[in-house]
Amino acid sequence: MSAETTPATAEGVSLYDVDNPAPVIEAPRKRTKKTPKATRTNFELYGWLFMRLSGIVLVVLVLGHLLIQLVLDGGVTKVGFAFVAGRWASPFWQAWDLIMLWLAMLHGANGLRTVINDYAERDTTRFWLKMLLYTATVFTVLLGTLVIFTFDPNIR
Repeated sequence: MSAETTPATAEGVSLYDVDNPAPVIEAPRKRTKKTPKATRTNFELYGWLFMRLSGIVLVVLVLGHLLIQLVLDGGVTKVGFAFVAGRWASPFWQAWDLIMLWLAMLHGANGLRTVINDYAERDTTRFWLKMLLYTATVFTVLLGTLVIFTFDPNIR
């Protein structure tokens, strides 16, 4: 074996000593005084927690939605304008669909934000992709909320 491919220990004996110390590796994303203030928060921790908690709530909401609307209420053939109008006449179903919309959009946007951070190499590309993502998310959430609360079953 060459010196470059020698493992850190050979037969239980350490190859590192005072004259040949192990390389010092700086901790990733170590916070220093030069670290921008925007990255000194625990935003990524909160984003990580949000993904886990919203995922659990979304599983309950989506499976409940599918069970109630597709299995217990007669299946896909009954879903139509009148079916939606009857559902959204109830504040309970409006709230259910609103929470499901908001959580799904924020959960998906947070996941895509993480993907953009991981794979967009240039700062400008990352910035514009995230701006496009945030714009689409806000637009969809606002439009969906507007539709849920202003739905008129008497439209002709």
